Amino acid sequence: MSLSRAFGAFVAGLRYEDLPPAVIDRAKGVTLEALASALVAHDMPAGRQALTLMQEEEAGGGGAATVLCRGATLTKAGAAFVNAETIFAGGKWDTFRMLTHPGTAILPAALVAAEVAGSSGREFLTAVAAGYEVMERMAAEFIPTVMSRGFHAGPVFGIFGAAVAAAKLGRLSAEQVHGAIAQCVNLASGNLEGIRSGGRSLREGGAVRNALLAVALARHGTPGGETTLEGEAGFYHSYAGSSRGDLRYSFTGDNRADLAKITANLGKDWIFLETLYRIYSTAGYNIAHVDVTAALCREHGISYADIDRIEAVVNWFETEYPSPLFPVRGIDIPPKVGSTQYFTAYGAVTGGYPMLRGDRPGPGESDPPEVLDLMHRVTIVPTVRRTLFGPRITVFTKDGRSLTREGTGREFIFDFDELARRLAPIEPGLAISPAQFATLIDTCRSLDTLDGAAQRLIGLTVPS
Repeated sequence: MSLSRAFGAFVAGLRYEDLPPAVIDRAKGVTLEALASALVAHDMPAGRQALTLMQEEEAGGGGAATVLCRGATLTKAGAAFVNAETIFAGGKWDTFRMLTHPGTAILPAALVAAEVAGSSGREFLTAVAAGYEVMERMAAEFIPTVMSRGFHAGPVFGIFGAAVAAAKLGRLSAEQVHGAIAQCVNLASGNLEGIRSGGRSLREGGAVRNALLAVALARHGTPGGETTLEGEAGFYHSYAGSSRGDLRYSFTGDNRADLAKITANLGKDWIFLETLYRIYSTAGYNIAHVDVTAALCREHGISYADIDRIEAVVNWFETEYPSPLFPVRGIDIPPKVGSTQYFTAYGAVTGGYPMLRGDRPGPGESDPPEVLDLMHRVTIVPTVRRTLFGPRITVFTKDGRSLTREGTGREFIFDFDELARRLAPIEPGLAISPAQFATLIDTCRSLDTLDGAAQRLIGLTVPS
């Protein structure tokens, strides 16, 4: 059975009752985080620009689906594009293995498909889980190699998750899901050079639009091919350079991946549970530096005045973003606002990072001078085979002590209730009232009891 047929059988046969409680909880959580991100970005330029673009491009089109936070209606593809761009702008993304952000593609597709189909909350959660599982299994071992070839792994793999979620909510058969995945191979895209040369790359917004096209083609019976993923000229050959699993780069140092393992134990082992909540609006490799350093200082009662210097040992890929072949930041770049050293210093000085801010001060904002001083005394040490997002932080004090805390890479994996608690500080910056935001949280929490889930969720993002 080809990879796409194995995925098709899994997706078509998956039931809500098959989902472990932890998977259901994570599906609710990624939904809440995506909607929270859209709410943070409710009036940011990227969301407004996307809406204007779609209203102009789709003038005369039917209003089949609703835009988050605005209530405007567009075509399915138009609304999905705007919602993806808005979620992306808000900076509260989930993260899988550093370089993909599944929710920015999967949730816009799922919301549109569920709204149009009138799906129940259980159907919605099942589709979200299926989308994440397929996308992350496809991406897991191949992200660094795909990035090294100049592709951006986020949209390249995101199209598959988005298509699977939409196909599941559209109740496509196993044969049709297989066809949709095959068409995604033809439509996948995303390149690094734009962001490296001063541009703004089209990312998950484009992937979502193409995903819905792939699903439409499959629904209408367009054949996609049998081995479009693993075939000699297929997806992995094109995007990773090998149909045999050869890797140019990997997070672990391994140079080979077994393609057969991509679909092994589907429905039993859930890679979806590795998804992190990136609650700070900065690159994912920075988030643990805030919390691990803050926890170390809190545990030992260390203040800024006590600190001589800080050392952070990290996975070497985190120092060569987005790829060692095409770094836009490297270990040799001096500390500056927005750097990893800056976020490490922020955790040490303040015990956290402002939830409503991006990776640097906005208009009228400033940084504590202690942060700007201390970041120049933070050393980043890259190493091979260290877990992603799990820095080992050592604080050297002025009285000669050295105190260390090991990051696990799981600091930002927590249950729904903890996510809701951690998101609470964004409330003052939202366009909706605190009461409405609380209702949105409760609605996400109880999705598996609701009918018309997407309509409820989308409506709660629009100011009443």
